Amino acid sequence: MSSPRLWAVVGATGTGKSDFALDLAGRLREQGNPAEIVNADAMQLYRAMDIGTAKLPVEERRGIPHHLLDVRDITEEAAVAWYQPLARAAIAEIHARGGDAILVGGSGLYVSSVVFDFRFPPRDPAIRARLEGELDELGAGALLERLRAADPETATRIDPRNGRRIVRALEVIEQGSTTHQATLPAAPELWHPSSRLIGLHVERSRLVERLDARVERMWAAGLVDEVAHLRGIGLERGATASRAIGYAQALGQLDGRLTRAEAIAETQALTRRYARRQVSWFKRYPGLEWVDPLSDAGAMIRA
Repeated sequence: MSSPRLWAVVGATGTGKSDFALDLAGRLREQGNPAEIVNADAMQLYRAMDIGTAKLPVEERRGIPHHLLDVRDITEEAAVAWYQPLARAAIAEIHARGGDAILVGGSGLYVSSVVFDFRFPPRDPAIRARLEGELDELGAGALLERLRAADPETATRIDPRNGRRIVRALEVIEQGSTTHQATLPAAPELWHPSSRLIGLHVERSRLVERLDARVERMWAAGLVDEVAHLRGIGLERGATASRAIGYAQALGQLDGRLTRAEAIAETQALTRRYARRQVSWFKRYPGLEWVDPLSDAGAMIRA
């Protein structure tokens, strides 16, 4: 019997990664391979953030074990350096049970930290504290301009509103790196030798339709009520969770800063932009196989 593999199912939000991963795991299990799934979506790490993250309910997981879902409180920061060892440990445990591990998600940095020999640059608390003070005083826009001058490539990949990531990039550069991306080489080496990288591709115009419709469904399913509940248990104290696409807009609706229509439209626009960034990120992966989400998972196993 061959040694257990690591599969990575990646792609833009809304391309059907969760369903494809379930089909893949199901086909593997039919062959006697006790495959299990590991989450690589940064927002699905959070407990009670369900509707806005499109998290699969337990009853829809087909009895297949899922790992690293609902493992973080919304007041806690989700950081890739914290995530990487947990994900790799979960994969090692699945392999020890004789099954393939299927890593699923669209958070590019999180996926990269697991799939590749990804090294984290050092931290400097003094530099970080100074930059965070400048962030509070000057705002994210001013620091982003500084990052654009020092590392334009990284600046294009960071959400302009994500002050935490801008500060981290500047912190790394101030310690001597020419770029924040220096830790992920142009030709990164795989962490696990038996890895297979699958990217789900949906034609852009069709994906935009799917994303816009999904945002509408989230509001219809009660996202604003979910956010109202989360606010009551500390959502706005969370450095990461409160900025999630859809959640920030629902907060704006609850505060009266946005109408329902405005909140939905802003979420749709940000989701489309995020999907473009995801595709750009995953295009850099060597050996990635782009497939249609409706492709036969069984055929993938036989290939």
